[in-house]
Amino acid sequence: MAAEMMRVCVPDVEMDLVEAGGDGGDVMAVVESCMELVNEIAGVGECRIYLKKEGANLVRRLKLLAPMFEELREMKQPLLKDNTLQAMQSLRSALKHAVEILKFSHDGSKLFMVELVHAQFKRAKGRADTPDLELEKDLSTVLSQRSDRDVDQPVLRRLAEKLQLKTIADLKQESLALHDIVIRCGDADERLEQMSGILRRLKDLLLTENPEMDAPDSEKGSNTCGGLTDKSSSPVIPDEFRCPISLELMKDPVIVATGQTYERSCIQKWIDSGHRTCPKTQQMLPHVVLTPNYVLRSLIAQWCETNGVELPKRTGCSRYGKACGSMLDNSGDRATVDVLLQKLSSGTAEDQRAAAGELRLLAKRNADNRICIAEAGAIPLLVNLLSTPDARTQEHAVTALLNLSIYENNKGAIVMSGAILPIVEVLKVGSMEARENAAATLFSLSVVDENKITIGASGAIPALVGLLCEGSQRGKKDAATALFNLSIYQGNKARAVRAGVVSPLMQLLVDPSAGMVDEALAILAILASHQEGKIAIGNADAIPILVELIRVGSPRNRENAAAVLLALCTSDPQHLVAARELGAYEPLSDLVQNGTARAKRKAASLLEHINRSEQPPSS
Repeated sequence: MAAEMMRVCVPDVEMDLVEAGGDGGDVMAVVESCMELVNEIAGVGECRIYLKKEGANLVRRLKLLAPMFEELREMKQPLLKDNTLQAMQSLRSALKHAVEILKFSHDGSKLFMVELVHAQFKRAKGRADTPDLELEKDLSTVLSQRSDRDVDQPVLRRLAEKLQLKTIADLKQESLALHDIVIRCGDADERLEQMSGILRRLKDLLLTENPEMDAPDSEKGSNTCGGLTDKSSSPVIPDEFRCPISLELMKDPVIVATGQTYERSCIQKWIDSGHRTCPKTQQMLPHVVLTPNYVLRSLIAQWCETNGVELPKRTGCSRYGKACGSMLDNSGDRATVDVLLQKLSSGTAEDQRAAAGELRLLAKRNADNRICIAEAGAIPLLVNLLSTPDARTQEHAVTALLNLSIYENNKGAIVMSGAILPIVEVLKVGSMEARENAAATLFSLSVVDENKITIGASGAIPALVGLLCEGSQRGKKDAATALFNLSIYQGNKARAVRAGVVSPLMQLLVDPSAGMVDEALAILAILASHQEGKIAIGNADAIPILVELIRVGSPRNRENAAAVLLALCTSDPQHLVAARELGAYEPLSDLVQNGTARAKRKAASLLEHINRSEQPPSS
């Protein structure tokens, strides 16, 4: 957790280290850059309460570097000693990190910062001089209290006082800061979820003790963020009516593929940021279709009416209504889209590139934009640009189609525009970014069952296998998710096997650093239901790997490994003998006791086959 937190607080900053031997001008340029960073540090506001002293000391010490840089800048002779450039670049990188840390401690989440510093001091053995032991103790106490009934109100009140989270505005700012961390981190860690729970408790405490407290001006009279009106009795919002991401009363609840419900705008932002997991369960999303939760919306409406709370108003407009102009956020109205489409169809190459890039960004923002852009006729024009020789335009076009395909009704329009074959061609010969987004587009389109057949017959599967072998980390994941979805259709399983998918999948199984064991096993579990798949997996010497995964893998991996092993052992007795000799009995017995329901069934069946194979034949 601490390592993940550090990555959020201090993003990767390029070291800019080059080989020695640069000229004096290079050194002086770095000196100038360092001087600018020190000036930026001096301008960062005061740190939050928790790290005020430490932040002030850091700023004071770094400002002492300013005279040194001034003197270096005024030197007449350039600095040409060995390693001077590398040393100055290392110092510049450290200053960049300092800027990021100070900015985060000024603008970031207070709860997150306390947890981060506490975790770092715990790792530093022998350190007891943390900034505020009482604050950390209070935070640990509240984190350990699993139920709202167990909450120590004085401790919660003291926590709010120390962190200065005493108004609706303070809590909303903290909620937004935590939400931003979840998006940037890409992983709704359990500790982040616990911090969100603390924030909810603080808000309930505040509204219970201060029912007359004024909301910010933007919320007076209709506090839809909290879902509460300024009445003398402020009812506590039931947890099931709150979005797990924002902790606010949901106004447009939608269901994702894992069955979890979120506020549409929050989960859409999560998906638009490139995530393909459920924030709450961390399960992979087989598709990104958002289904309106009409039952929950009705329950929320009834609760609001019963408790005298103003029902939150949904944003957006009718499907293709005249309000489309307001959909396009800060980018203008439908006329803006029409101008962009005009450039796509008859503009210069530069105009086409710029217009495709702008549509790409618009389509990424929200579902309403995707509806308007598609209705304006952008899809056929973007499909035509997939064949352009300009690599950047091609990237913009395929990514715009990817973003448009997130809206369910656009999938059919994209396929009907003849997009699949051009997308597959981009997947084969485009830039790496274009290939990655082409794979993601095929995954999105393959959510529709009939599209699985069309895409499989288009030659996409060998190209996806190629990306799985040679792509970037992101490209491999995009290829794997597309292959998984396509292989659900029986006719595509043989295509995937003949395209050679088993070999790279086996390599991913034995390389945990690639971070794709889950994806590889999930695909193998599907392929193992096909005879050609069983033969190919068996010939890849998979039995030892599968037995080891059943022994030490995650619950989901143990389940899929058992499924693959069962398919192999029931098709070839030699595989059963190999599994038994490799000691599969013990981990399978454990899986029967401690696995998932599906894993228990697979393991029990495997044990039954092993026991039968050990019995002598009857005379």
